[in-house]
Amino acid sequence: MPGADTFREDFGASVVVALVALPLCVGVAVASGVPAELGIVTGVVGGLVTGWFRGSSLQVSGPAAGLTVLVYEAVQAYGLAALGVLVAAAGTMQLGMGVLRVGRWFRAISVAVVHGMLAGIGLVLIAGQLYALGGVEAPAKTLEKLSGVAALGGRADWGAVGLGVGTIAVLVVWRRMPARLRLVPGALVGVAAATAVAGLLRMPVERVRVTGVLGAVSLPRWEDLGALASVGAFGTVAAIALIASAETLFSAAAVDRMHDGPRTDYDRELVAQGVGNLMCGLLGALPMTAVIVRSAANVEAGARTRAARVMHGGWLLLFAVAFPGALEAVPLAALAGVLLHAGWKLLPARAVAALWRTHRGEAVVLVATATAIVATNLFEGVLVGLGLAVAKAAWETSQVQIEEVWEAEGDVLCVRMVGTASFLRLPKMLDSLDGLPPGQSVRLDLTGLRHLDHACLTALDGWEKQRSPLPRPRGVT
Repeated sequence: MPGADTFREDFGASVVVALVALPLCVGVAVASGVPAELGIVTGVVGGLVTGWFRGSSLQVSGPAAGLTVLVYEAVQAYGLAALGVLVAAAGTMQLGMGVLRVGRWFRAISVAVVHGMLAGIGLVLIAGQLYALGGVEAPAKTLEKLSGVAALGGRADWGAVGLGVGTIAVLVVWRRMPARLRLVPGALVGVAAATAVAGLLRMPVERVRVTGVLGAVSLPRWEDLGALASVGAFGTVAAIALIASAETLFSAAAVDRMHDGPRTDYDRELVAQGVGNLMCGLLGALPMTAVIVRSAANVEAGARTRAARVMHGGWLLLFAVAFPGALEAVPLAALAGVLLHAGWKLLPARAVAALWRTHRGEAVVLVATATAIVATNLFEGVLVGLGLAVAKAAWETSQVQIEEVWEAEGDVLCVRMVGTASFLRLPKMLDSLDGLPPGQSVRLDLTGLRHLDHACLTALDGWEKQRSPLPRPRGVT
């Protein structure tokens, strides 16, 4: 924990991060279809519980926009009461992954898949929040939401749309303000301005519903454990655990590039997230991940140690207990504006353009991952992206050069293969061998191959046997 020379920096950073986290906690909870207070509970646990662990010193945890769709579908399928059981099970799975030292393997995931995942999350988030912005009930499927956007104009509450668009405008303009003003987060300014306008004009727009933090907390009951018996529930648990872990460790890699302090211990960070999600599940709250927006705000605000993220959880708890009524004045459209802005920032337009100029295969993986997430769901979309990345890597590393050299005798053609021979290059190898002159004596030289898989070995053995001349019948010259 900090000494006297770092406490001031950590204290100031904790206030900034809490102000950034507050509207995001509430907005993610509302978008997930759960009471707004549960988002704050998750933020508090992310600070006061996860913040103490030594996995990553500066990244901040809380409810994440990337899990809103998954949580919403889980609540619709199994009910709000079962959410705590699902989250606790996911936390237990993360804890086990951390103990088994699985965290380090997340560093091997393709950057294109990471960007594709973020893009898919951004598109899904934007598709849903466009309806929240206009006060219109959204369809269940993302593709249905996208196809219905054109018809939103006739059903939208334009007063609510104005509040949301105004919030987005504040977020965009605030980044160009002097540094001393930007100490106050733009999200807080935008939401406060929209709340003030709605209150002064007495606009009949839908607002956040608040029942109190203690009233929203719900401990799991024994009968809720029955939700884990279905295959679908187990898939939801695995999806929460894997996606939360991936987003956390991807965020850790990004945060490590933003400061010169201690690097993240991936396995310890996974244990920390597991403990945090286990606690969130026991409180019936939302699942947590490390969130890049809050983590970046923490670094930029000058945080030095993990004390900043611990204190940010304390500020969230203080606000939720002391000023719960203030949340009831916040229009839902303003929170939708904050999330729309967050979703837009997740779209990696520059990364796609850069990859297309230098590594088009990576750009294809990125776009395919995002498209698959929109068409199916986050878990399946990431699996599609990982499969494409593995196939692309296998194709690029499987390179075979075929050289034809006449041996000293002059009547034997030596075919030498150099490189890596896998089934992906088998058609090329067999085409080259089949193109050799019929009846020509050929010797295969495989000593230059670094790797020869079973498929290629079997095919080459069969070709060599077929190529060998048959013994001549007696009496034939």
